[in-house]
Amino acid sequence: MTRVVDTRSRRLRAVRLVQPAGDALPRHPPWIRMRLPTGAATFDLRARVHAQGLHTVCESASCPNIGECWSRRCLTIMILGGVCTRSCRFCDVPTGRPESPDPAEPDHVASVLSGLGLHHAVVTSVSRDDLADGGAAHWAATIRAVKQRCPGLVLEALTGDFAGDLAAVDEVLDAGPDVFAHNLETVPRLACEVRVQARYPRSYAVLAHASQRGFLCKTGLMLGLGETQDEVRAVLREARAIGVEILTLGQYLRPSREHLPVARHVPPEEFAQLRQEALDLGFARVVSGPLVRSSYHADGQIELIRSRARRAPR
Repeated sequence: MTRVVDTRSRRLRAVRLVQPAGDALPRHPPWIRMRLPTGAATFDLRARVHAQGLHTVCESASCPNIGECWSRRCLTIMILGGVCTRSCRFCDVPTGRPESPDPAEPDHVASVLSGLGLHHAVVTSVSRDDLADGGAAHWAATIRAVKQRCPGLVLEALTGDFAGDLAAVDEVLDAGPDVFAHNLETVPRLACEVRVQARYPRSYAVLAHASQRGFLCKTGLMLGLGETQDEVRAVLREARAIGVEILTLGQYLRPSREHLPVARHVPPEEFAQLRQEALDLGFARVVSGPLVRSSYHADGQIELIRSRARRAPR
């Protein structure tokens, strides 16, 4: 497999969902409106991140909320490079053969986060199936570096499944993130089509393992890929049964004509209904809406994280 070289500017990647090109990408319904990434705070944040040679999922995955979040100085840093070894059909992160992890990256992440003066931050990564541990050691080094430089920061680790290697998951957990997140993304029936190299039972096992160790766990689903409400409800019940406490529900938006098409635009009232149903199931926090992504308004869960993240031995 040859390495993918993405020649588009990061700014264009971030804006592409706002003005889709071509007839193959239908117009969004009126309840989906995205803010362009402009303003002094946005440009300052971009400069700080790029100066350290870091990636953000905000840019790499063409997140529709980059304008809003970056104006609030909220971002999700993506470690282990900018090229993923998987080819999920919903994701805009380039796929290919990544370079070796940068050993200086953990310190660069810590430096950026310490300079921003944040109370909460999310770190995620590309999948690194080319590495024996899936990048777990690099994850652990990053968490420890951030914790050392930013002792008051609430840190959320949004990881992949590490190919089901629970020893690798333990290496990440042993570094002490305040919340452990792993996204199920869709319902089991659609999983093989949406997350080509992932396996649903494996994702459940990763979340259950982290929960059993006493960590506050979080997951997220995209809606509009062809799932039924009953299928979504079944996933919510199962996620809650294995100990997941924080949930995000958002609308799938097709990044390009090469990605899976949108089967349906879910109206805001349906998101509101599912949020209430999830709360009734016992989820401690649910963020649900058309533009919600896993890290959207994640800083709003600080008090929950502080009150529960260290409630049990790990």
